[in-house]
Amino acid sequence: MPPRSPLPPRHGLAAAWLRTPDRDPSGPAPWPTMGTWLRDRLPDDVDVTGMLAQQRFVDASGRAVHDDDPYGPHRFVWFHRDLRDEPPVPGPIYVVHRDERLVVVDKPAFLSSIPRGRHVVQSVVVRLRDELGLPELSPLHRLDRVTSGLLMLATERRWRGVYQSAFEARTIHKTYWALAPLRPDLTLPTVVRNHIRKDRGSWQAQVVPNAPVNAETLVELESQVGEHGIYRLTPRTGRTHQLRLHLLGLGIPIVDDPLYPHVHDVAVDDFSRPLQLLAGELTFVDPLDGEPRRFRSVRRLPLGTDS
Repeated sequence: MPPRSPLPPRHGLAAAWLRTPDRDPSGPAPWPTMGTWLRDRLPDDVDVTGMLAQQRFVDASGRAVHDDDPYGPHRFVWFHRDLRDEPPVPGPIYVVHRDERLVVVDKPAFLSSIPRGRHVVQSVVVRLRDELGLPELSPLHRLDRVTSGLLMLATERRWRGVYQSAFEARTIHKTYWALAPLRPDLTLPTVVRNHIRKDRGSWQAQVVPNAPVNAETLVELESQVGEHGIYRLTPRTGRTHQLRLHLLGLGIPIVDDPLYPHVHDVAVDDFSRPLQLLAGELTFVDPLDGEPRRFRSVRRLPLGTDS
């Protein structure tokens, strides 16, 4: 691990870092200068020359790294990456609860939970670290970018382990609601049990017939909205895309799902059709103080483009 970064966070993100390799001090230097090493180490689309000229690379003391600085082994270099311009995701982030240990938010669809890929500034973590002044804020469980609703985060690193363990042990109970077609011939409530697998690099997960059960969801019809129903979903496991696949398997795919039953070519910044899936409730006994906790989303189905 590197020493403490000499650069402060920017947009709620810690500075990136690199380290020159170790080598035999009696051998020749593999790169003549630090600028040469940085160009070799970083991708071609990074303007290393421009960043060096702007003194955006710094060493452990905070001194700017220059293009012609002699190369040396086991040296740390910090810098902030350039970020693409990201259009704001419509819809507010509601802070449902905040205390010393936890922040629970109700996020809109299309807002990533963590900075990843093309969604960095437009993520819950980056926005709220800055807005709430919590530089160590981090999510305790997963919530897909296209899913709306409750996300629970730890205010500091020291609180993460105990709550993450509670999620892994399934002692924190999640309830979702989904808008999907009605099927008069479908007997509800029902429990869907099967085996779900998602291969790396594949957009869709799949049900594997005759494999051991690893995914289970209780599906109940709660109300009707026109030709659609609002379904209450209680997952007893947490496989990737589990709820979307389970409703698809019942013949009632979730409205405006960009992946199921077919993958749709949707632009990364197209916010016009939110997935009608809402992470609506979290209930548990707090593992640290024994107090009962219940958090409920302020959003309701059907979700609009600015919900």
